[in-house]
Amino acid sequence: MSDRHLSEEDQARVDAVLHSGYNQTEKRPFRGWLLAAILAVIVIGLGVLARGIAVSQGYLGSFF
Repeated sequence: MSDRHLSEEDQARVDAVLHSGYNQTEKRPFRGWLLAAILAVIVIGLGVLARGIAVSQGYLGSFF
């Protein structure tokens, strides 16, 4: 970077803040299978609820 906009002193301050770890947080790894399982449980639960409501209102003869 030969096209520097900050002085050496200011750049040193910026580098110190960026490397201080102030804004860094420890993150857990992304668990895609857990997300898929939770979504599947929600979708299945809503389907069972909808089917139960349909049976109770007389739109379907039986639950199964």
